[in-house]
Amino acid sequence: MKQQTTLALVAIIVAIGVATIPLSQNAQAQSLVPDWIKTNAGWWAEGTVDDATFLDGIEFLIENKIINVSSESIDVDTITIGFIPVEKADELTSKAQALENFLENEMGIDVEIVVPTKYETIIEGMRFGHIDAAFMDTGPAWITHQRTGAEAILAELVAGKVNYQATVWTLADNDSINSLEDTVGKRVAFTSITGSSGFVRPMGTLVADGHITIEGDDIVALQSALVNNFESYTFAGGYKAALQLLLNGNVDVAFGSDIAPQKYLELEDQVKLRPVTTIGPVPSHVFMVSADISESTKDALVGALIELNYDENNSILTDLYGAEALVPTTTTMHIGEFGTYIDSLTGLDQLILDKHNKSK
Repeated sequence: MKQQTTLALVAIIVAIGVATIPLSQNAQAQSLVPDWIKTNAGWWAEGTVDDATFLDGIEFLIENKIINVSSESIDVDTITIGFIPVEKADELTSKAQALENFLENEMGIDVEIVVPTKYETIIEGMRFGHIDAAFMDTGPAWITHQRTGAEAILAELVAGKVNYQATVWTLADNDSINSLEDTVGKRVAFTSITGSSGFVRPMGTLVADGHITIEGDDIVALQSALVNNFESYTFAGGYKAALQLLLNGNVDVAFGSDIAPQKYLELEDQVKLRPVTTIGPVPSHVFMVSADISESTKDALVGALIELNYDENNSILTDLYGAEALVPTTTTMHIGEFGTYIDSLTGLDQLILDKHNKSK
């Protein structure tokens, strides 16, 4: 219950403030927030300040016009929202219908939800004004941002986090690998060539940090870099398969997430492994809006979606993709760093889109 209260208060803050401050003014607005407000926020999160005291601080910000509570009208009659492509789109239909009905009641306009079989449909829809917003995986979201100027405004909260950690795994008794760069020249197992923590983050970091150079600008150049920089490499097909190759002695390193062993292996096998290092965060799914959507309509949409964090509406959100809440973000804040790794791995952007193409 405390968590849902927290999410509700976050919703209040977003609805009256963050969502209505233009991104260019965020830094200025943050500098105007008194230190005692920030301290209260920290104490409130720890449970040492009650909700009423914390909301008194928010009221101070409103009265001093540090955050804006003025409501602006929605300037469209219909909003079309795209969903992450899935193999069995019909299974998502009833869940999407529940969200559609909810948003129509909240916003007072028609809402249409589409579930395409490929991300190109969403990207082109945003480019030409046929789709206004979409729930998206991180990789396709970054590509959409690059190609159309669409922006991330909300991130999914899963297990209390908006990201998970890409991690290097090796055998517990292997003391020759102590950093990401130590994996160069070794036998390695990636999850797949489009895997976020199992390939994009580790390989992208090796390239960005100058440990691996890609000679060329296409997917062939990327594949050549793999051949030239590792004794051997394999795409195992998933976290469990990559870890199993490591346990069997077929590879020296397995790339994956920080929780992969505890999720996929028995305890007796978990203790045979050690995490070499965490490479960095892999962002959760995001909610993107078209570059053409107006600020007033975007604010109204954010406000409506934040209502899904409340107990009485939360099942609509959790039924969709398993996310427990939506929290405010920006493209730069949430996926900007990760996006640079996609950009550094030549030819990978199209492979990421093809991965989600369920029409093939």
